[in-house]
Amino acid sequence: MPDSRVPRRRRYLVCEPRHFAVQYAINPWMHPDEPVDVLRALDQWQALVDTYRAHGHTVDSVKPVPGLPDMVFAANAAVVVDGRVFGSLFHAPERRPESVPFEAWFKAAGYEVYHPESVCEGEGDLVPAGRWILAGTGFRTTREAHSEVQEHFGTPVISLTLVDPYFYHLDTALFVLDEDNIAYYPEAFSPGSREVLARLYPDAVLATREDAMAFGLNSVSDGRHVFISPGATGLAEQLAGRGYVPVPIDLSEFQKAGGGIKCCTQEIREIRS
Repeated sequence: MPDSRVPRRRRYLVCEPRHFAVQYAINPWMHPDEPVDVLRALDQWQALVDTYRAHGHTVDSVKPVPGLPDMVFAANAAVVVDGRVFGSLFHAPERRPESVPFEAWFKAAGYEVYHPESVCEGEGDLVPAGRWILAGTGFRTTREAHSEVQEHFGTPVISLTLVDPYFYHLDTALFVLDEDNIAYYPEAFSPGSREVLARLYPDAVLATREDAMAFGLNSVSDGRHVFISPGATGLAEQLAGRGYVPVPIDLSEFQKAGGGIKCCTQEIREIRS
């Protein structure tokens, strides 16, 4: 284990939760009868943005649109690899309009956006991991979308089946630590997918259900610092033991909608020299 891991500067895209609310239920976490504290959500979100910047990362922002309460979950809008943008076609009709303002932002920034033909929810289910893209299916993104992703990026796609509705997106059950390793919750996956992950990542950090339910796997890593839910204490201890530096960020208000740190964070991956 290295004594000191080296962070890499990242570029993140976010969206202010000015209109955040739980107005419908499209996953087990969402209960429209439970109120959301928007001011608290704004404070938590700003703390996340400030923390990214304090660690040397660039943060861009898409303007929020009234009537799109889940637009704060910017990760679901697209996946960006080598400066190429693969857009989203949301499973839930309530979220489909979110694609429009995100596409407009990318186009204004000089990117071309690919429109998927199959249901696909961006980095929610598509996780670039070094030599390949890990791709979730089972609740939202379809297997057909996995094929589209591979054709678009020319990068091998590893399909993984999610089986627990509480982990409806891949980014709630798994996150990339660095170019070589990941952390994940095995029981969120089908038996065959667990075998695949065990073969690809024999040294992976394995999370308990308790830490996974605390949104510990909806984390963001820069290769050294891991921005993580403060409730995932066991996972944080494991990461520290591996030489990573856990950076707790409380996004508990967003858990009412089934989201956390990664859900609020789209990474823009440019071509690396």
